Amino acid sequence: MSIIISPSLLSVDFLDLKTELERLNSVDDLWLHLDVMDGHFVPNLTFGEPVLNKIQTISKHKLDAHFMVTNPEFYVESFKKVGLHNFTYHWEAVSQHEELIAKIKMTYPSAGISLKPNTPISVLPLSILSKIDVILIMSVEPGFGGQKFMPESIDKIIALDQIRHENKLQFQIQVDGGISDANAGYLIQAGANNLVAGSYIFSEPNKDYAQRINKIR
Repeated sequence: MSIIISPSLLSVDFLDLKTELERLNSVDDLWLHLDVMDGHFVPNLTFGEPVLNKIQTISKHKLDAHFMVTNPEFYVESFKKVGLHNFTYHWEAVSQHEELIAKIKMTYPSAGISLKPNTPISVLPLSILSKIDVILIMSVEPGFGGQKFMPESIDKIIALDQIRHENKLQFQIQVDGGISDANAGYLIQAGANNLVAGSYIFSEPNKDYAQRINKIR
């Protein structure tokens, strides 16, 4: 699988959003990672449908939404006009997973599940892993950007990659939290093939985001 880099717009300059998105349009193999928070599942609020509608008119990249929300079922319907490619919800927020995954896949090309740092991969049965397109391993606590990478997440990636290979499954392993050129190589070697990075990319002083993205890749 090729390595996808997913710049997290949580770290973008929102006062210059159009220009920031245009800077990314020249880079290949990107997803735009959109952290949608409700102030309840996590103690923060971010952007909603109106902002995402604007983003899809500017960016050429696939939109990858990570819903850190208490009721992801509601967002499946309310965000269907935004043009999302991937809809990821948190395992911890849902009890009826197969029903929700079926609803997501009726509306969006790709369905994902995210696990908090303290949630083991053993909660994911093969019946779910065979239906899902993305497993998002959080390497920080969800809710805020700029946190330090938790190295213990590498063990979860290795174990998940082993399950993927043993059962000939095709889901992507996405990792989000504290990713930079200092740890990306270890994550890719462990089996990750979709890396979310916000602060590292958007803190480049000359706005040369392609350079930072290539360093990660």
